[in-house]
Amino acid sequence: MKTFCGRANPTTGALDWVEESEEYDYHQEIARSCYADMLHDKDRNEKYYRGIRAAVSRVKARGERVVVLDIGTGTGLLSMMAVTAGADYCYAIEVFKPMAQAATSITERNGFSDKIKIINKHSTEVTVGPDGDMQERANILVTELFDTELIGEGALPSYEHAHTHLVKAGCEAVPHRATVYSQLVESDMLWKWSQIQPIEVDGNKLLPSSAVVECAGAPSVCDIQLSQVSPESFTPLGPICTMFSVDFSKLVSSATQSYSVQFKAQTSGRAQVVLSWWDIDMDPDGNIVCTMAPSWTYSDPQTYPWRDHWMQSVYFLPAEKNVSEGEELSLIVSHDDYSLWYDLTNSEQNVVKVAQFRPCCTCQAHLVWTRPRFGELNDEQRTESYVNALRSILKPDSVCLSVSDGSLLPIFAHLLGSKKVFSLENSGMAKQVIEQVLHTNSLKYGVQLLGIRPEHLSLADLEGNQISVLMGEPYFSTSLLPWHSLFFWYCRTAVAQLLLPNAAILPRAATLYITAVEFQDLWRIRAPCGTCEGFDVSPMDEMIQRSLDFRESWEAEPHPLWEYPCRALTKPRPVMTFDFTQCVPEQPINSEGTVPFTGRGRCHGVVLWMEYQLTEDITVSLGLTKPVSEEGACVWNPHRKQGVFFFRSVRETSGNGSEDLSYNLTFEPQTGDIKMDFCHRTLTNDNIQDSN
Repeated sequence: MKTFCGRANPTTGALDWVEESEEYDYHQEIARSCYADMLHDKDRNEKYYRGIRAAVSRVKARGERVVVLDIGTGTGLLSMMAVTAGADYCYAIEVFKPMAQAATSITERNGFSDKIKIINKHSTEVTVGPDGDMQERANILVTELFDTELIGEGALPSYEHAHTHLVKAGCEAVPHRATVYSQLVESDMLWKWSQIQPIEVDGNKLLPSSAVVECAGAPSVCDIQLSQVSPESFTPLGPICTMFSVDFSKLVSSATQSYSVQFKAQTSGRAQVVLSWWDIDMDPDGNIVCTMAPSWTYSDPQTYPWRDHWMQSVYFLPAEKNVSEGEELSLIVSHDDYSLWYDLTNSEQNVVKVAQFRPCCTCQAHLVWTRPRFGELNDEQRTESYVNALRSILKPDSVCLSVSDGSLLPIFAHLLGSKKVFSLENSGMAKQVIEQVLHTNSLKYGVQLLGIRPEHLSLADLEGNQISVLMGEPYFSTSLLPWHSLFFWYCRTAVAQLLLPNAAILPRAATLYITAVEFQDLWRIRAPCGTCEGFDVSPMDEMIQRSLDFRESWEAEPHPLWEYPCRALTKPRPVMTFDFTQCVPEQPINSEGTVPFTGRGRCHGVVLWMEYQLTEDITVSLGLTKPVSEEGACVWNPHRKQGVFFFRSVRETSGNGSEDLSYNLTFEPQTGDIKMDFCHRTLTNDNIQDSN
């Protein structure tokens, strides 16, 4: 059986469904998983272990045989903890077959195969009885079914089923309970991820459509590393509130419910955003607590335990509300079986009703534009760069063609006085969103939106006009890695016959940059674990490495590096330039060379990003937005993801000139992809030693 996988195709701007071998899908799942991150989460592991030991002791004190049910066992780590703590038997459930196989191998290697049974099923399919998967119901329920939103992986239905069918009444549970915390804040930075703000263009104020302003927004949670959001970027309007708790030792309901907390506004402001995280108590008394609170809530931020598998959540209120200092407010949280959402009322209006439906986007904009995209469109400095670049090349007789998804550039071009502006929008929803903006600003006939592929565009579609200005940000919704936006180059090539001989192209070119880095924490997601809490989990490392070797280790992967601090160990190096004033070449473009290590540290990999040359003197970087400091500190563009190529092993660098980074990159015009190879080289008088 073959597997079809979506892969961004820069030559067409589409997400192609490529036929891969039957192994590819799960290899990709394993390679991109967070298993290594969880195993490196010492705070989580230690507290689970303490909670399990305490639960086993409580059951033994009652004179009962200890039977553990471990749902979502993963590596089998928690089951091995339970047996070590004195459990008589463990049923470990894992639905993902390769993971279940790894758990079997790990429990056998650690000598627990006679006490742990791995069940490769979804927990709702497990049976109990003489001929069932479990011989008896368990009296300890151990789970790790949580995501950043707590319930997004279906924890509530799984618990509900387990209590009904798989565990005894009055069972112990590890964790025992979870508690959700929230804080109402005003934050222009975060609110710009949800609502388009008015944009100044050459004396004109471009307003968002009423449909967008009145829309409740996308229903999905925005999960981020909230520790990287500076407290200076938001104003708390209320205290950190305890919203609700779930006791996992009792029957859990997955039915939709609402909870409210009343408080007085601490200061006047605009209520826009709710910041949220959760704790889990591993024991009934709450003495063993694992918290997801961001670092700025700690008295000593240095003690904050970094983790990426559980982060923090940002929720946007359905509408911005003005509040006054001292005003009585009621913050309401609702949840169904998989998600949470918030609302705010005056306390005197507070009658908590179960919200039957989640808020959903009615304007289409929140479906067309991602939250980072909203932030990008609201970036005043970025807008100024594009407006200044357009102003420098546009003329009263300019005929413009824009190629980008859901872009405001064609509207800017019209406001700057272009004769004609056309924009290619292949998405019906994106076309509708731009039409709303045009209608709101009485610009209905200012831009002609064409639902036509570049290769099918004709002179007739352009009303007989040849193009004098071809422009793009470029931005395409299917782009994952920085070079996927080279689809603009392919579009430029497709419409070459429609361009005037002296047509201006914006951007003129793109340059791919690289720098070697030491990550503060992100390295953990790819680092082998070896042993975890005294257990040998190396079969897991081996499984991940096999999956990485299948393909992933030879590719870069996208990460929003503003959330993941790192330090540059080399100076940024331009390694490849793509000239948009020319068509895409038929032959590959190759670049190879070396970059000396200038910083001392542990080299985890290489970061890749694009810089776009809009005009001769205006450049927009989608990677570093400021020069690297002397200490190597990096400031990354928060609106786009950068590419990260992880090394298989970490190498110490001295920064004294005795080592360099060698690179070999090839751009393949037929696929639009970039093949890459990097290695760390140690230079000696006699030879060069390579490693990657």
